[in-house]
Amino acid sequence: QVQLVESGGGLVQAGGSPRLSCAAAGRTFRNYVTGWFRQAPGKEREFVAAIHWSGGITSHADSVKGRFTISKDGAKNTVYLQMNSLKPVDTAVYYCATGTQGLSSESSAYMYWGQGTQVTVSS
Repeated sequence: QVQLVESGGGLVQAGGSPRLSCAAAGRTFRNYVTGWFRQAPGKEREFVAAIHWSGGITSHADSVKGRFTISKDGAKNTVYLQMNSLKPVDTAVYYCATGTQGLSSESSAYMYWGQGTQVTVSS
C-alpha cells in the first residue's frame, strides 16, 4: 500500500511558478512510475506529466510542455511538478498517482492516488 500526499497548491496569479510536491508514505517510489493528472470543473481528468522512478525518463502532455516539468528527489521519496507561466486554464485539482505499468498517460495505469491539491490561477 502506498499513501500519496500532495502539497503546494493554492491561489496563484497568472504567470506564477508554484511547485507541487507528492510525497510517498508506506513504500518507496522505486520501480514505480509516478504521474500528475488534473481535473478542472466539469471536465474529465487529464494527464499532465509522468516520470519513471528508476531511469528518470519523463513524459509531458502537449498542453504543458515547455511550461511544466516533473522531477524527483530520491532522498526525500518525493516527486515534484514545477509549473511556470501559469494560465487561468491551468486551474484544476492536481492529483499525484503511482503505478507499475510503465510511462502512461492513462489514469487506469495508476494504482494509487493522492487526495489532490487545488490550484487556482487568477487572471
